[in-house]
Amino acid sequence: MHVYRACQPDSQVHPELQSPGGKRRQRWPALLGALAVCLSLGGLSAPVSAAPDVPPLAAEVAVQRVNINTADAATLAAMLQGVGLSRAQDIIRYREAYGPFTAVEELADVKGIGTATLEKNRTVITLD
Repeated sequence: MHVYRACQPDSQVHPELQSPGGKRRQRWPALLGALAVCLSLGGLSAPVSAAPDVPPLAAEVAVQRVNINTADAATLAAMLQGVGLSRAQDIIRYREAYGPFTAVEELADVKGIGTATLEKNRTVITLD
């Protein structure tokens, strides 16, 4: 299925989009300019039929949660903001040493998990 069509490879903005070097902040204006050129030339398009038939409320309600008592390290790292793989392994070690978490607040007892990290993730954490 052909969902979109980007600017042609011989376009003047194409090399800017592919340049691997440079700082992000310096590349954003060029990328936005390239997008504006593509849009003004009709270079990007998407068929109307490509949109899925999902009720708007269902899409808003679908919040993924992570059970900190059963999730593996990769899942914890992927689902929790500010938690990398090393910190996720610390959560599992804590869980193995002290048993399952009985309250979400107990996550702050894990070394490296502060109240700020706990609060950022409170809505996605579940215990059951």
